[in-house]
Amino acid sequence: TVMAAKLAVGGSGPAGCYCAQAPRKARPDAEVTIIDRMPVPFGLVRYGVAPDHQGPKALTKQFARLFDREDIAFVGNLEMGRHVSLDELLELFDIVVLATGLSADRGLGSAFADVPGLYGAGDVTRLWNGHPDHEGFNLTLGTTTCVIGNGNVAMDIVRLLAKGPEDFAGSDIPGEAIAPPLRHNHLIGRSPAQSAKFDPAMTRELDKIAGLTVHMGTRLPTDPEHRGRVELNALVERTGTGAKTLTFHFETTPLRPVVEDGRLTGLVCQREGAEASISCDSLVTAIGFYGGGDDVRGTLLSAAIDLEHGHLAERLFATGWYRRGPVGTIAANRAAAKAVASRIVAVLGTAVSSTRAGRDGLRQRLNHQITDYEDWLAIDTVERRMAPPNRGRSKLTTRAEMLAVGDARKG
Repeated sequence: TVMAAKLAVGGSGPAGCYCAQAPRKARPDAEVTIIDRMPVPFGLVRYGVAPDHQGPKALTKQFARLFDREDIAFVGNLEMGRHVSLDELLELFDIVVLATGLSADRGLGSAFADVPGLYGAGDVTRLWNGHPDHEGFNLTLGTTTCVIGNGNVAMDIVRLLAKGPEDFAGSDIPGEAIAPPLRHNHLIGRSPAQSAKFDPAMTRELDKIAGLTVHMGTRLPTDPEHRGRVELNALVERTGTGAKTLTFHFETTPLRPVVEDGRLTGLVCQREGAEASISCDSLVTAIGFYGGGDDVRGTLLSAAIDLEHGHLAERLFATGWYRRGPVGTIAANRAAAKAVASRIVAVLGTAVSSTRAGRDGLRQRLNHQITDYEDWLAIDTVERRMAPPNRGRSKLTTRAEMLAVGDARKG
């Protein structure tokens, strides 16, 4: 007998959604439930991708099919470890997949502890994406910001900081989250220009921002080895007298902040063996993410049966950043999720029918308000209806507002 397996996927971002697809195809009879701590689905696509990058956000249409057509259930506003334990999930489901990602900003070290005006890129991006956890988060950037990092997230930050309100047409950034464009931005990274981690396409986007003057101390050779970086040369050659400036600092290591009278006034860096200070009144770190105070993840990964295929323990799997660390694009995590899903299908084999309680048992245990996919559709309708003329949506930014829509729908 083919098993009517019951699967729970913790996390409704790209990794979780991709990982739910394959077992469903292999086992059309399987009961698949995607759980998320947010009342709404799609995780990183909704709350992590830069709000002016609507292309990747269109992935939600693809993932919506899982819930619309594949009979995969969404259980929102349910936090693993808080509302339900991992042991309880393993008792209720045949297979549990952890796809909750990593969202805590990696710090710069003890020299930067408790610095006024220091923000993590994850916090800033979630604020710009209307994340409920950032209700009351106060972002005060001043006129000059140093962004530390050389990856795509760092480039997202400097681009969004340089844009004026007119540059956000079509995005879903909340109006109140748009800061006045900063007059001066510095991008500081340890790597040489030719090995910076950001995608070359990111530089082309900077080229479209009106009134932005770019300063870059280095011009790259145009040989084939550096072909992916020729866009940088176009930026080097971009001159202008715009009121906004962006200065690239490659092969530069931040050493310590300069704080005077309780206020950040600069950043001391090392370049070519010498120290130099850059004046600034805020810092944004974009040097990666980790799991926060979660030592459970480290324990599970270190004792994994087969980490390469995301197999952590009997009936327990992991995918996405939870398994791989904070690396790789959405496309790379898609391929990895499919590999994990194929291992899940193999582990399920052709066992006899499941006797576990699954999603019905989960709902019976919970004594707080959860959301389902119908609630999300209602929230989606409200957000689109509230959107000003040049925006795709106007997000509900508190849990209470989202839950109220669900309540209203249920009458």
